[in-house]
Amino acid sequence: MNDVPLHKELPLPAYDHLPAGTLPSRISGLDEAQITQLITYEKAHGNRLPIMQILEKRLHDLQGGTVPRGPQAPSTPEVNTGQPDTPQTANVPGPPINPPSQGDPTNPAQPR
Repeated sequence: MNDVPLHKELPLPAYDHLPAGTLPSRISGLDEAQITQLITYEKAHGNRLPIMQILEKRLHDLQGGTVPRGPQAPSTPEVNTGQPDTPQTANVPGPPINPPSQGDPTNPAQPR
């Protein structure tokens, strides 16, 4: 009777936290069954009109013959996992510091 998928069963990780602007590119690799699963979940949990419009348009496109493209599980850089994406190095040189045209005010040898 309860056919609403659980959050962990959704084809997109952290679906609830994805910005609406990135949703069309995130769902481009999903097939009809996966989009239907997202629609069912959305109707039961948020039923947000902009999200529903994006999902229903994609479902309509797939039913019209559009082929899913891209990876099946696209990365989600917007979701903070607590881990840095790239390792940070401590020895990154900053930009060169040029003294002002009237001289360096911290240099006692220059007149002020």
